[in-house]
Amino acid sequence: MAKSSTRVVVWTAIVVALVLGMLFGYKGWQGHRAQAAQAHHGPYAATVSAAPVQSVSWQREIHAVANLVAVQGVHLTPQLSGQVTGIYFRSGQFVHKGDRLLQLDDSNQRAQLASDRAAQALAKASYERAERLYATHAASQAEVQSTQAAYQSAQAAVADVQATLAKLSVSAPFSGWLGVREVSLGQYLTPGTEIAALNVWDPLRLQFAVPQGEIGLLHVGQTVQLGVDAFPGQTFTGQVSALGSEIDPGSRSFTVQASLPNPQHLLRPGMFGEARLLVGKARKVLAVPSVAISYNTFGDYVYEIRARRVGGHSMQVAVATPVQTGEIRGVLTEVTHGLAPGARVVTAGQLKLHDGMPVSVPGGAAH
Repeated sequence: MAKSSTRVVVWTAIVVALVLGMLFGYKGWQGHRAQAAQAHHGPYAATVSAAPVQSVSWQREIHAVANLVAVQGVHLTPQLSGQVTGIYFRSGQFVHKGDRLLQLDDSNQRAQLASDRAAQALAKASYERAERLYATHAASQAEVQSTQAAYQSAQAAVADVQATLAKLSVSAPFSGWLGVREVSLGQYLTPGTEIAALNVWDPLRLQFAVPQGEIGLLHVGQTVQLGVDAFPGQTFTGQVSALGSEIDPGSRSFTVQASLPNPQHLLRPGMFGEARLLVGKARKVLAVPSVAISYNTFGDYVYEIRARRVGGHSMQVAVATPVQTGEIRGVLTEVTHGLAPGARVVTAGQLKLHDGMPVSVPGGAAH
């Protein structure tokens, strides 16, 4: 019984040893084949995207937060107190200069005007009669002067009432676009109560502050580009129309004003955006896609693709190259030191790379 148990254990050990030997042998054979394949085809290369270092022409830029202001814009208010008896406009409507927009109660003034016109007619008749009598020596010069003064006083009274009537009727002082109506029929208005805003939308004025150190770079006629959050990716172009006549002692900056065409009426007074001015002469710089740059506390770097021999094979490898960067414009970043024109840098796949690692660019060209 003991011999049988011993025999089973021995055979089991032999079988396990044979199985393990076969497994290790197969793994060793696979490793040998992989080494042979690597020796034949070269080491593993990571697939990446790449782009060339570009030589571009850039001008110096000045950036500033700018406000849009209407060339002509007012908040319409009544000059006199009164109750609203007529509204002749709609919110958001375009109106022409002189269009009547709102009427306040003028019944008392119209009645007074009728009375003053009657008095004016009577004073005129008295004056003309006195002149005829004076011509025939039937009236004195004093009577003529008295009736003339009475006639002129009656004319002034009529003009006074007419001026009051004009102030009780609110008209558009210039052609433009109205805002939201702020009053209702029957409402009693006092001077200063806002009726609606009236603005000219085309062109608009662009105003922004620039540090005093830049004053020598600016002049009337320079191109200004504006970007606003409401229309991402769209640029509006205008021209500098005036420079401030003094420096703000608090901010040490001066105001720049530009005229900005707005034919499609996309922009509105009160909006703000980023103004960009191109100043000075253009200069040649080297630039790479911003995504190619890896930022590190020990210094920025890119993976530059270079040709090297690895394991007896000629391959492309990614070399971690320290760089110094300058301005950022759009998707490009200026490189002031570390790269030469014509070099290629990795733009995608950096996370799987290390210095000197073989890489493969699909198609064999930069992307």
